[in-house]
Amino acid sequence: MTVTTPDFAHDVAAVREATERLLVSVGKLDDAAVGEPSLLPGWTRGHVLAHLARNADALANLLTWARTDIRTPMYASSTARTADIERDADRPLAAHLEDLRESATRFDAAADSLPRARRAFEVEMRNGVVERADRLPLRRLAELELHHMDLGVGHTLDQLLPEFVDSELAFLATVKFAGHPDLPALELRADDGRSWRTGRPDDGGGEVVVSGPARALVGWLTGRGDGVELDAHGAALPVVPPL
Repeated sequence: MTVTTPDFAHDVAAVREATERLLVSVGKLDDAAVGEPSLLPGWTRGHVLAHLARNADALANLLTWARTDIRTPMYASSTARTADIERDADRPLAAHLEDLRESATRFDAAADSLPRARRAFEVEMRNGVVERADRLPLRRLAELELHHMDLGVGHTLDQLLPEFVDSELAFLATVKFAGHPDLPALELRADDGRSWRTGRPDDGGGEVVVSGPARALVGWLTGRGDGVELDAHGAALPVVPPL
């Protein structure tokens, strides 16, 4: 199976909807809750929120690069990225909400300004990953959905929309972990009959088959699920490298 073909306008709309769901959840917090630990080791909820805001701006930079053909990196540097998150993590809830809304508006504007003819333009993401501009909304959608879960505010795998689960599972299998040296050769089988091969090439030892619900596969591959619903057919469930 190949990775899901992007539908740019549809995917931008999905980002807007996911942003609104996130804002509703975050709006129920208070200043004290923002400072509490998230489900990501070493990060408070404030760290997650600060990262989400800066990621919106970073992806807007890449959309601007695709539109103008002027190199515009996601972040000034890895050091600057980390410093920005640390700087903003301890802000009160109101400041986080304002930043999330304003950065989302900037992302929307950059997406709306990208001509159809420039959507196949390739840009370089953080760590040298090359991506087509028309897949950047899906990248943003994954950030929103996965980090919404990381906030520990009740957004779980069961609440992920099936459309996102399908797109993310295909991306993880055919792009993110395809040929990955730290993941054994895998055949992923969703309960509905779909399957993907991923991980490093089979070295003769055979593939590990992992089957189960698509959302459980996404949870396991992204480190947001314990894999209890998955069946490795007699083998140990492999350890997945961090995203």
